[in-house]
Amino acid sequence: MQKVAIIGAGITGLTAAFELKERGVDCTVYEASDRVGGVIQTVHENGFLVECGPNSILDTHPNIGKLIAHLGIEGNKLPANTAAQNRFIVRDGKPIALPTSPPALFKSKAFSGKAKLRLLREPFIRSKSNESESLADFVVRRLGQEFLDYAINPFVGGVYAGDPAQLSTALAFPKLYALEQEYGSLIKGAIKGAKKRKKRAETASKDARMFTFDDGMEVLPKQLAVKLGDAVRLNTSVEGCQRLDHGNWRINGEEYTDAILAIPTHTMLSLDVPFDLSSFAEIDYPPVASLSLGFNENQFLHPLNGFGMLIPKIENRYALGALFPSSIFPERAPVGMALLTVFIGGSMAPEKALQDEGEMLANVLKDLQDLLGLSGEPEYQRLSVAPKAIPQYVVGYEKYLNQMKKIEAEHPGIHFAGHYRDGISVGNSILSGINVAKQISGTTR
Repeated sequence: MQKVAIIGAGITGLTAAFELKERGVDCTVYEASDRVGGVIQTVHENGFLVECGPNSILDTHPNIGKLIAHLGIEGNKLPANTAAQNRFIVRDGKPIALPTSPPALFKSKAFSGKAKLRLLREPFIRSKSNESESLADFVVRRLGQEFLDYAINPFVGGVYAGDPAQLSTALAFPKLYALEQEYGSLIKGAIKGAKKRKKRAETASKDARMFTFDDGMEVLPKQLAVKLGDAVRLNTSVEGCQRLDHGNWRINGEEYTDAILAIPTHTMLSLDVPFDLSSFAEIDYPPVASLSLGFNENQFLHPLNGFGMLIPKIENRYALGALFPSSIFPERAPVGMALLTVFIGGSMAPEKALQDEGEMLANVLKDLQDLLGLSGEPEYQRLSVAPKAIPQYVVGYEKYLNQMKKIEAEHPGIHFAGHYRDGISVGNSILSGINVAKQISGTTR
């Protein structure tokens, strides 16, 4: 009879456990801390609802919706406001709304006339990427330097807190890579690929509905934990996994047929296991700080009518960008107040994420004064620092993925799942948990 140990009660581990339980497979989730959810953490303070980690989920795959329905929390879903469709990019010291359609692109001030003409050449560029090409090289080759500087660089800073010159196109942005491989053009692929996505019932990220929950993102892991009940063991560390003579695994004094490693790779290094994890020490998780600030709405000249703003490196500012949570979702701030979450650090400026909070605040306020017309001080602030935030899928990351496959092949019953393997978004992490559960149980639902 199958019995599965899951190490880590982040969203991947919890989702895997729930899916296994639904399929009649006995499992136990071990969590070293005193709470579930991992990086997903919601704080209610002084009338503000602050997300210390991810702020939302993109509904890109039907299995995400199915999970929420099976958990019974569909009624708790909170879709993003229509204003969240506006995304601002800083150019020449001013936030400019990014175009949302091809006609709008050619009217937009976000890109020069030269860059727009360069974009028209894209369908006729016949070269193709190889698996070792960086995202920066890929974008310059297909779209030109300006699109790298004012579109991709800030986007990567906002998603990965990463450096496009280091990230692998094939691994960090596999759908982008696949478009070129299959269609020979990003523009052609975006048009023709839409039909295939529709057939697979998938939604492109740019078209996916963004949502959270009425009481914040932590609703999801908490409900998973409720459904799992005693299967989740908090404040319970795992020291290692020992292989038994008959092929099963001993973990914390209990015997299991399978074990899922759903913790960050740098955390795995402390495990006592009969396989080599040492190369995972090389995987970069740069530090990222998020500084959530509450102001009166009238302290800004900018209307904050959007999802947030991204700040290209070329603009020489302190922050990576800022979200406008109180504009994205209702009841994130008291009436008449605005909540902003500013991100600092990442691969290109890791030292900033670890600075003194007072120094960090002064620099952030300077950016907000210059870019959004802020006057005065915040009435509320909360700093969250992740010393090891997001795994960077850099060029050459394949060797770590291949090592995972090798370990799984040579040590049956061991499984790797999570944002270090299957994509860094919350949606990717959910799907990673669902897929590993299907693999172990050999069933579908």
